[in-house]
Amino acid sequence: MAGTGGVSSSMLPALPSQPRPGRPSCADLVAATDWSATRLGRRDRWDQAVAATVELVLASPMPMAVTFGDDFVLIYNDAYADLIGTLHPAALGRPAAEAFGDLWPSPGFGAVVEEVYRSGQPLLEAETQLTVSRTEEAFLTRAHSAVKDSSGTTAGVLTVAAVTTQVTRRLQNLGELTARLAGALTIDDVARVVLGYLTDSFDVDHCVFAVDDGTAFRSVRRIRGEVIDEADERLPPVWKRLPDDDRFPPVAVARSGRPSFVPDGEPLRDVATDRHERRIRALAALPLRTPSLAGAMTIGYRVAHTWLPAERALLSAAAQLVAQAAERARRFEAQHGTAQLLQRSMLPEHLPELEHFRIAARYAPGVDGNAAGGDFYDAFRLADGRLAIVLGDVAGHDVRAAAVMGQVRAALRALALTAPEPPAVLAGLDRLVGSLGAESRNEEIFVTVVYGVLDPADGTITLASAGHPPPVLRRAGVAGEPPTAELVKVPPGAPLGLGGRWQTGQVRLEPGDTIMLFSDGMVERRGRPLNDGLDALVAAAAAATSGDPRNLCSMATAAVPGPPTDDDVAVLAVERAVTRSRSDTMRVAADPTGPSRVRHWLTARLRSWDVPEPVIASAVLCTSELTTNALLHAGTPAQVEIDLNAERLLVSVADTGTRGSVIRTHDGMGSLSSRGRGLGLIEELSDSWGTDPSVRGSTVWFEMLLRGSTKSSAD
Repeated sequence: MAGTGGVSSSMLPALPSQPRPGRPSCADLVAATDWSATRLGRRDRWDQAVAATVELVLASPMPMAVTFGDDFVLIYNDAYADLIGTLHPAALGRPAAEAFGDLWPSPGFGAVVEEVYRSGQPLLEAETQLTVSRTEEAFLTRAHSAVKDSSGTTAGVLTVAAVTTQVTRRLQNLGELTARLAGALTIDDVARVVLGYLTDSFDVDHCVFAVDDGTAFRSVRRIRGEVIDEADERLPPVWKRLPDDDRFPPVAVARSGRPSFVPDGEPLRDVATDRHERRIRALAALPLRTPSLAGAMTIGYRVAHTWLPAERALLSAAAQLVAQAAERARRFEAQHGTAQLLQRSMLPEHLPELEHFRIAARYAPGVDGNAAGGDFYDAFRLADGRLAIVLGDVAGHDVRAAAVMGQVRAALRALALTAPEPPAVLAGLDRLVGSLGAESRNEEIFVTVVYGVLDPADGTITLASAGHPPPVLRRAGVAGEPPTAELVKVPPGAPLGLGGRWQTGQVRLEPGDTIMLFSDGMVERRGRPLNDGLDALVAAAAAATSGDPRNLCSMATAAVPGPPTDDDVAVLAVERAVTRSRSDTMRVAADPTGPSRVRHWLTARLRSWDVPEPVIASAVLCTSELTTNALLHAGTPAQVEIDLNAERLLVSVADTGTRGSVIRTHDGMGSLSSRGRGLGLIEELSDSWGTDPSVRGSTVWFEMLLRGSTKSSAD
């Protein structure tokens, strides 16, 4: 649309030029475009009002566009170019219907501009979603107003867009926070969810979650770019005590109940514990207050930051949700922590150590992560030198199931130490379970057990099953052949308490073979046949990186796809070693020099065993990370154990701190994301790794395959 004023080129204002890396500015493109082929006509003849509007658009930092004439010729600025992505620069100077294609006639887009052009009335749109050719969708609010030429005639439509993508994303993240907090059962769970939300939604450099712990406060934080992520989802959070000092923002706001917002300064100068906190310039601290809990959450930036009213309101709303979730978690822990401790205390704290056999076990609670259950395992030496192995399942997920489990496990030991043959042991357990059911006038006690006796002289295992799933046998590959796995053929027998009769089957472990006993929670999945789970477990065992029992126990917990049932999971694995392994242990005091001393000890020990230098370097790095994490978390001594044979190096780091729920492990079967680089290094350098709970703490371990490159195994 040409103007009628006949403005000469000398009268036109200079168009601003703000070139961006890799592309010319929109002002440069407007200046270089031949407008004579459009409704606007030659640029030196543009109406003065039209030219002034174009100048305003191109100079604005806000996303702005203007369309002229009946075909809505499009001119826009650099900020608007960012919104439309790859449609720029082809869209500039073209009719809008051609530039936007199918987007222009879509509801709420082109029709709005056409209506303002016809009526001359301004219009403010509600928030809309713009999807052009961007990898992410944009959310924005648009204001449209008619552009008049010098004669007062409507020449086009000016559109100003206020991008609300960040606000909308934050509101969406607040909804996701609500959903995730609903599934957070422990304070550890709440900490991970909160710190993840603050990091993702506000793109912070530093955030802290703190709660009262009796007479003091404890906190866990997340820092941008830190090597060790103190709230990694696969390890218990690294809690630290906060001094009883109101100079610490979390302590101050937790006690006062009033939020604090520092836009610029040194809010942590007097209390900073490291360089990360000393660099924080802007800090928001929000109280978490309920009738039974006091705490705080803080977010910080390394640059000045204006805390706008909308952002403050959003943080306050999030703090209220977090406080309620933390209070629920505290009540849950108080109600169920005793049950979990009862469950784990009934399991053996240590498994037997044999010259040519390695044993490992793993127990994971049901869905809620804390309720007591009836799964159990055991392994113990018999009077004649043989090894008894057992895995059982008492139906139920309460303290009563755990109590019955404890009675059955204790009775099994007593029976096996007197007359260890499987049929006799199961017959005695059958009478016990029947008696317990009659005593409680409850005929619904349901107990299954698989029990075996291993002869270390030749690796023969005599097995009997009372209604339990058959074990998995992993055969090591012979003469370069790949490993295989199968279900052990054990004669089926009735569950305990039904007066059944049991027969035995035998299997022999050759060097390198591993047998794995497991509960049905390992293979049961909602809506899928049990055989599907069994097949998946067998396939995963055959494909495992090694037959090491700890690796197989870890692998088994994640071998079957699909959402697990509410049932507990227990697994016990025994491997017949190809050769004897070498092992050593170091106890590390809880002081800053601990990781350094572990590095020196591990390096010296592995070199003395002729382990290749690349393996030593990787193992030392991973062990240092785990030791640091254990000492930071528990504040108690840690124990580092190494076990080396011809096939692999196994390193474990145990602490005695109080841990949260059991964490599923990584075994090479799938990928796991991590914010911290510490666990990322372990994932990269090891062949498998995992976390195992115990009665008194937790153990984190990793395995490195040697692939025939070491002479370290003992003869």
